[in-house]
Amino acid sequence: MSLGRIGWDAFQALSLEDKGPQLQEDGRLFHILFAQQFDRASLDALGRLATRIRFIAKSKAGMTFLQGLLDHRRAMLYFTQPSTRTFLSFCAACEILGMKLGEVRDTSTSSEFKGESHEDSVRTFSSYFDLIIMRSHVGGLAERMAWVLSHSERPVPIVNAGSGRDQHPTQALLDIYTLQRSFEDRGGIDGKTVVFVGDLARGRTVRSLAVLLTRYEGVRQCFVAPPPLRIGDDVLAMLDAAGCEYEVTTEFKPMIPRADAIYMTRVQDEWDQVKGESADIDTSAYAFTAEDLERLPPRAVLMHPLPRRKEIAPEVDGDPRAVYWRQMRNGMWIRCALIAAIFGCAGALGEYGDAEP
Repeated sequence: MSLGRIGWDAFQALSLEDKGPQLQEDGRLFHILFAQQFDRASLDALGRLATRIRFIAKSKAGMTFLQGLLDHRRAMLYFTQPSTRTFLSFCAACEILGMKLGEVRDTSTSSEFKGESHEDSVRTFSSYFDLIIMRSHVGGLAERMAWVLSHSERPVPIVNAGSGRDQHPTQALLDIYTLQRSFEDRGGIDGKTVVFVGDLARGRTVRSLAVLLTRYEGVRQCFVAPPPLRIGDDVLAMLDAAGCEYEVTTEFKPMIPRADAIYMTRVQDEWDQVKGESADIDTSAYAFTAEDLERLPPRAVLMHPLPRRKEIAPEVDGDPRAVYWRQMRNGMWIRCALIAAIFGCAGALGEYGDAEP
């Protein structure tokens, strides 16, 4: 594969956009590391594949078929950063496709406790498993491990399930899939206004989704946060380079009537340099209340990557525009599609049965 023919320094010197082709094998997705490696065509294809899988899964016969697709494969979930939704979503996705699972969720139970390096741990996993899905507080670790394995005798795919504060590509994929389905009868994502709210400085889900939204025509991105949590200049530079329209403001309530989608986020205080420092930031004006439902357009959607704290009042949950629980379930289906694409199952899924979703 391409990544196996390039040195680490040369690979690091590439832009994220240019790294994407290096992560493929025979023109197919292999390592999944960055939002930047997806273009409009691949996003649309993954969305169609996810919908195909969920359609097939509606019947017992369909589920039996799905569980036979990759029952000869094994997946390792290497999650050394706490996670509930992403971990269980990947577990469910692998099980739907019949994969056997292994897991490490605490380095105190692995040889890293004895001083083993990340590289040696991942090389060990690659001896036993056909796919490594990893989540780490260490930025860039998934990228480094993908390069290491591509230069080994057993180059198995790496899927980045959250890397430091930088990237969370599969969360961005499920967010895009949720928007695809929410707007499928409204001309799709093109031309919509997406409002991001909360801790935009440290929210890796926002960073990754902001990239994918540039793949659509005329999308306006609005970033609403208190000054200490404002969106990073690197994200704005990326939008400038892509020629995308955006707005940065501290005022939330006036943005609600203008939104096609509102993407709420919690304060990411696990990244505090000094423990508890985020508690000094007043975020009370950046919560969505039951009263705000009256301001929200009738066909808009309210999203959240979860977990939440006080950003969205529980009374909002019953409104049909609150799609965050649907968003979470969509994560299972899009991750099924991603894994199926990595292992070249799209053709078999397209040929199954005569009916279309």
